[in-house]
Amino acid sequence: MKKINKNKKEKKNNLKEIKTLYKYVKQDKFKMLLSFVCMLISALCSITTGYLQGQTVESIIALNIKNAVLFMSIYFLMTAVFENSFRGIGVYIARKLEAKLSMKLSTEAYKKMLCMPAYAFEEKSSGELITRITNDSEGLSNSFDAVIEMVIDTFCCLLIFVYIIFNSYIVAAEIIIFLTIVFVITKKMNPKMKQIYDELKKEKDIFAAVSTESIRGVREIKTLGIIGNLKKEVDEIRNIVFNKELKDRKIHRIYSFLMWLIRGLFECTVFITCLIQIYHGTATDGFFMAMTWYVYRYTWLIQNLAEVNIMYQKMAVSVRRINEIIDNRLYPDDKFGNIKLRKPHGNITFDKVSFAYPNEDNILNDFSAFFETGKKIAVVGKSGQGKSTLFNLITRIFDNNSGNIYLDNVNIKDLTEDTLRKTISVIRQEPFVFNRTIKDNFKLVKPNITLEEIRKYCKMAYLDDYIMTLPKKYNTLLGEGGVNLSGGQKQRLSIARALAKESKIILFDEATSALDNQSQSYIKKVIDDLVKDHTVIIIAHRLSTIVDSDVIYVVDKGKISDYGTHKELLKNSNVYKTLYENEDEM
Repeated sequence: MKKINKNKKEKKNNLKEIKTLYKYVKQDKFKMLLSFVCMLISALCSITTGYLQGQTVESIIALNIKNAVLFMSIYFLMTAVFENSFRGIGVYIARKLEAKLSMKLSTEAYKKMLCMPAYAFEEKSSGELITRITNDSEGLSNSFDAVIEMVIDTFCCLLIFVYIIFNSYIVAAEIIIFLTIVFVITKKMNPKMKQIYDELKKEKDIFAAVSTESIRGVREIKTLGIIGNLKKEVDEIRNIVFNKELKDRKIHRIYSFLMWLIRGLFECTVFITCLIQIYHGTATDGFFMAMTWYVYRYTWLIQNLAEVNIMYQKMAVSVRRINEIIDNRLYPDDKFGNIKLRKPHGNITFDKVSFAYPNEDNILNDFSAFFETGKKIAVVGKSGQGKSTLFNLITRIFDNNSGNIYLDNVNIKDLTEDTLRKTISVIRQEPFVFNRTIKDNFKLVKPNITLEEIRKYCKMAYLDDYIMTLPKKYNTLLGEGGVNLSGGQKQRLSIARALAKESKIILFDEATSALDNQSQSYIKKVIDDLVKDHTVIIIAHRLSTIVDSDVIYVVDKGKISDYGTHKELLKNSNVYKTLYENEDEM
C-alpha cells in the first residue's frame, strides 16, 4: 500500500514539475496550437492510408481500374503532399519552441544561481550547479514534438478503433488486451527508470565538480604532484557513472525488448485473425489490407509510448533539478532593501554585531567599531579572530546574526543591492580576474567605459605602463584567473576596476601579504592615494605594512580589544605588541 501511495505521489509530483513549464511557453501558446493543428492534420491524412490502400486493392480485384487510379491519386495527395508538408511545419515550430524554452530555463537558472546566498556555494559544488544550468535544460530537446505526436497518435488510434469495431469486434478486443499489457508493464518499469536516472544525474554532478575543480586548479595540481591521485579518483568516479549508465541502459533495453515483443505478437495475432475471418467470409480483403497499415499505427503508438515514457521520466528529473534553483527550493534569494545612496560619504559603523558561520560557534561577539572615511584604517589580529569576516558582513556575503551594521547611518540591509555593490569593493589577496581581455574586464564593470577612462584608472593603480608594453596592450587576453599576471599586477588590476566602479569604500583583505617588496610598494602607493577621498580598510598580515595607518583596530576573541596608532598600541596594547614582535605567528 505504501509503495502504491509513493508511486502516486511521484506521478503527481512529476506532472506538477512538467506543468511549471507552461509559464515559460504561454506567450507562445498560439504557436503551440498551430504546431498541434499542423501535426493533427498530418496525422488525419495519414490514417486515411489504410482505408485508401484497402479500397485500391478491392478495386483492382474487381478490375475497376478507374477507381483504383482514383484511390491511388488521393492516397498520393494525402500522404506525399498534405501529410509530409503539415508534419514538417508542425515539427519545425515545436523544435523552435523547445530551443526557446531551453534557453529561457538555462538563463533563468543562471540568474537565480547568482542570487543564491554565499553558503549555498559551500554546500553545492560548482560542477553540480553547472550541470543543472546546462545539461538539464538541454534535456528538453525534442520533447514538444514527441509529446504532441503521442497525443495525436492516441487520438488517431481512437478514430481507427471505431473503424475496426464496425469491421471486427474480435480485432478490437485484441487491441484492448495488448494495450492493457503495455500499460501494466510501463507502470511497473517507470519507478525503476526514474530512480536510476536520478542516481545517474547525481554521480555526473560529482564528476563535473571534480573536472571543474581540476581545470581551475591545474597549476596547483601539477606543482603538488597529485595528477596520479586525481586520475585514480576520476577513474573511480567514472566507473561508478559507467555502471549506473549500464544499469540505466539495461532497464531501458528490457523495457524496449518487452515493447518490441508485444508489438510482434500483436501484429501476428491481428494478421492471423484477419486471415481466419477472410477464410470464413466475415471480413473483406479491403479490411485486411487496411489492417496491414492500421496495425502498424498501434505498434507505432506502443513504440511512441515507450520512447515518450522514457523521455518523460528523464525530463521530469531534469525539470525538477532546474526548478529547485529557479523556485528557490534549495536556497532563498539574497534580499535587499530599497534605500539608495546617491553620494555615499563612506562611514561604516558596527553596533554590537555577533556572527557565526553555519554549524560553527560565534566568531564575532558584540563587535562594535567605527570606520571613518578619509583615513587609512587597519584591522589586525591572530588568524581565526574574524578579520575577514568583517568584510564578508560589510559586503553582505553573509548577514550578521544580531546587532546592526550601518553605512552613513543607514542599515546596510535597507540598502538596494546596486547601492551596496557599487559603493563597496574588495581587493583580495588573490583577486578574481575574468578570462577576457583587459579591456573587457573593465567593460563588465562599466559597459560604456572608454579606453581613455580605463587607462586613467590603470594609471592611478600604477599598471598602465606595464600594460602598454604588451603586444596587444589593453586587448591582451588574460588567462583563466589571470594566470599571465603576477599577484601584484592582478591586485592593481582589481584596484583599477574598483576605481572604474567608483566605489567609495575599498577593502583590502591581506592584499600585500604574499607580494614581493616592489609589488608591495606599488600597492602602498595606491592605498596612500586612495585615502584622500575613500574609506580604506586594510586587513593586515604584515604589520610592517600598516604602521603608518591613522587608526589600527586590534581584534581579539571576536571583539575590538584595542585601537589607536602604531605607537600608541605598542605602548598600551599587549596583544598588538605581541603580534608585532611575532609576525610569523599570525
